[in-house]
Amino acid sequence: MGGPLAGVRVLELGGIGPGPLAAMILADLGAEVLRVDRPSDDIRLTRPEHNLLHRGRRSAIVDLRQDGGADVIRRLAEKADIVTEGYRPGVAERLGIGPDDLMAANPRLVYGRMTGWGQEGPLAASAGHDIAYIAVTGSLHAIGRAGGPPQVPINLLGDFGAGSMFLVTGVLAALLEARVSGRGQVVDAAIVDGAAVLSTMVHGFLAAGVWRDERGSNLLDTGAPFYDVYETADGRHMAVGALEPQFYAEFVRLLEAGDDLPRQHDAARWPELRARIAQRFSTKTMAEWTAVFEGTDACVAPVVSLSEAHDHPHLAARGTFVSDNGVVQPAPAPRFSRTPAALGEPPAAPGQHTRSALTDWGIDDVEDLITRGVVVQR
Repeated sequence: MGGPLAGVRVLELGGIGPGPLAAMILADLGAEVLRVDRPSDDIRLTRPEHNLLHRGRRSAIVDLRQDGGADVIRRLAEKADIVTEGYRPGVAERLGIGPDDLMAANPRLVYGRMTGWGQEGPLAASAGHDIAYIAVTGSLHAIGRAGGPPQVPINLLGDFGAGSMFLVTGVLAALLEARVSGRGQVVDAAIVDGAAVLSTMVHGFLAAGVWRDERGSNLLDTGAPFYDVYETADGRHMAVGALEPQFYAEFVRLLEAGDDLPRQHDAARWPELRARIAQRFSTKTMAEWTAVFEGTDACVAPVVSLSEAHDHPHLAARGTFVSDNGVVQPAPAPRFSRTPAALGEPPAAPGQHTRSALTDWGIDDVEDLITRGVVVQR
């Protein structure tokens, strides 16, 4: 049995960043995803097997600059349940593959649009990247230590957390509704909107007066010494998240920092408490502290690197990472009891499956399209 999305067809109009991760997740969950790439996509930028965001689906190249290119997309969309694209607002319409164009022949189609700024607003037509999108939502301002600049959380928060995950949520919610109503709709997934939603709890804290709009001065932003990272004797780090009183008590007991520590929530003495904790962590290596805290309720964990993560005993036991074709990568998530998600095909080079994929999707004049240069088989 396939994953929970077995039988769902997704047409991905290829792009970069959040769109490909969303399509990868849909493929991991069992959807049949066809990625449409451009002739200009350079397969030499990276080896295809390392472009993990492209895993689980086939690739066809369609040249939208050629007469008949947009028609191929429209014909494919007739067979799809979901279409995703990441163009700037108005580009798909100019290409003849906007929502009205594709939904004319397939009124049940869900059309997912992935952008940073959204489909309307003063910045909608502007270029941008993850860092700018999270900047204007306040999210970037909140990340960092007191007295220091905002710290960039790579592109996990904006592109993939606020972008990909909200696109996946949106298109699946719209697909569920379409199966009831018989009508598709457009899903406008904007990173700025998603980043704002992710900060909902903090906005509640702000409104309640229990959160300061200053970096490094709150319970969860390194302001509290019991929610922070500490350097060990070997230059590595341990992450401490001992928030609740019972977990903090266990943390203090195992840390063996003495019986005269300042009280947990005595904020006036937090600098002293932080210094005492830091001094204790400096006396042992990360491996030694891991042995002290692992399996306890102290809420302390080693800060492992990306290349070390797959060897962590807990992740190894769960199979959180897998090796496919010699490439270590995260396994599909979440997990399902009856219709498990699974890795599909390895990442494809652009145009690798043009002939077979288009044929399988009901395009019966593929050879003529290849001859005319409308589609490209690599």
